[in-house]
Amino acid sequence: MKLSLREQVTAAIFAGIIAVFSQIIIPLGIVPLSLQTFIVGLTVTLLGRKTGTWAIVIYLLLGLIGLPVYAGAGSGLGALLGPTGGYLIGFLFTGLVLGTILKKVPATYFWVILANLIGFIVTLLFGSIWLKYAADLTWPAAISGGFISFLLPEIIKAVASGTLGVLLLHRLPEKFLQVEK
Repeated sequence: MKLSLREQVTAAIFAGIIAVFSQIIIPLGIVPLSLQTFIVGLTVTLLGRKTGTWAIVIYLLLGLIGLPVYAGAGSGLGALLGPTGGYLIGFLFTGLVLGTILKKVPATYFWVILANLIGFIVTLLFGSIWLKYAADLTWPAAISGGFISFLLPEIIKAVASGTLGVLLLHRLPEKFLQVEK
């Protein structure tokens, strides 16, 4: 993946934004409700698959080296291997899936919101499967606690990130978002 300096800097800035939004949480047991998926969706919507996914990679690497950027100021390998690690890894695949869909559809509210919803479901699937093994839960408990309980908030976040993404795409100067989709 070859990125221009502009794309790399933009990705780094958005990685910082993801880190900030990750600190806005509501503790709900093992897995907190945070604004991570919202900002991941908005990042990929605005920057496209390549630069948006690179921003997610930078964010994950910042946490991996010990900076407290994950939800609730989490960091390190323990956070990636812990019960919420599947959601973090799922963000990478969300970026790829969401970015790929957005490359193929028009940037209308319907398509962007639908693409964000599909991307967020990818995150929930990764998170639930990982949660089952990391927390030693049964499949029904992992699906209930890691997927179903987050479905309504993720739908709301998909609508919010998709709507805001379309608004910003149509209002920001094209020069600002000159990144390869």
